[in-house]
Amino acid sequence: MAEPSLIAGFDAGQTHTSCRLSDACSGEMLGEGQGPGVCHLAAADGPARFRQALQVSLAQARLHLPHTGTPLLAAGIGASGIEVGSSVQELGCQLAAAALQLPLERVVVTGDERTALRGAMGNYHQGGIVVISGTGTIAVGRNPAGQEHRCSGWGWLLDGAGSATDIGRDGLALSLAMADGRQPDSPLRARIWAGLNVSTGDPQAAQAIKALVVEPGFGAAGFARLAPLVAVAASEGDAGAAAVMERSAQALALMAATICTRLQLSAPRVWPMGGALEHLALLRCRLEACLEECCPGAQLQIPAADACSGALSLARECLEARPR
Repeated sequence: MAEPSLIAGFDAGQTHTSCRLSDACSGEMLGEGQGPGVCHLAAADGPARFRQALQVSLAQARLHLPHTGTPLLAAGIGASGIEVGSSVQELGCQLAAAALQLPLERVVVTGDERTALRGAMGNYHQGGIVVISGTGTIAVGRNPAGQEHRCSGWGWLLDGAGSATDIGRDGLALSLAMADGRQPDSPLRARIWAGLNVSTGDPQAAQAIKALVVEPGFGAAGFARLAPLVAVAASEGDAGAAAVMERSAQALALMAATICTRLQLSAPRVWPMGGALEHLALLRCRLEACLEECCPGAQLQIPAADACSGALSLARECLEARPR
């Protein structure tokens, strides 16, 4: 039996990295491994973490192979924070080629949202849009001509509308407005403050929250953890919480509608992804309703496959010397 022609697809996120190995000819999946997450390559430890994420996840995936020494021929990598056409993308390609011991022309490094889109589309070539809402948010679409356009994804401090971070932060801000009398009090405040281990009966509670959110370990993830509490309050009829969820759904729908216009897509498939859209049923429901208004004919779909599969398709194209 001939040894497989090995290619790898990587999904490198901020919390962990997945590597999937495949036979380039048959498409048979041969192994999968996990490694640590990555951070922006411009960060001081960005390059080192990127190399480690690729090498560790590849080594773990190789453990599933009958012959662990089978050479790797090409790799596709979707990584958090990679902007297409940027110097960061160029650096990512150089780092990946060195880490995986591959020629530069056998490596493709792009944003993980684009490998997610490739995976979601599968063999469907009529175009579509991926809308991702997790701690952050981003959307990217592709038309039948192969043109792509992205919206959002410019970092939680600047552009988090529709994300779990913004839902949690806006809910918390509303609770503080309730505490000082700018808004009528509601059960939302007690729910969110309990989530922060703060008592509504403590006269210094608001001051404690102000100090808490600027602690180094809080950040975007600290706000995002509050999003489910806002969603529950909205589902129970809290008007303020419902308004927060509606704004977020409208922001996500606007991303899809903008991409639809830019790429001249008609009634596109929309693939919702990310923790917020997967776990907050109300957000997904309201997104679907908002899409009906601003992007007629658009339909939420289940992705054909995941980002690792999308990365593998890039690796396969690279190996076959097709245009990237």
